Amino acid sequence: MRKGFPSLALQVQEVLKGDPLSGHVFCFRGRRGDLLKVIWHDGQGAWRRRTP
Repeated sequence: MRKGFPSLALQVQEVLKGDPLSGHVFCFRGRRGDLLKVIWHDGQGAWRRRTP
């Protein structure tokens, strides 16, 4: 997956018409299915998680 977390947050805003700080969980899967990136906001800060 070539996109970093800032690019994925921008994609949430523009493509999904969502707010990355809304508390929803946004998951992005790599093309091969071996990578998952998760972005969510808990009210105090943004959490980002990448699985190998």
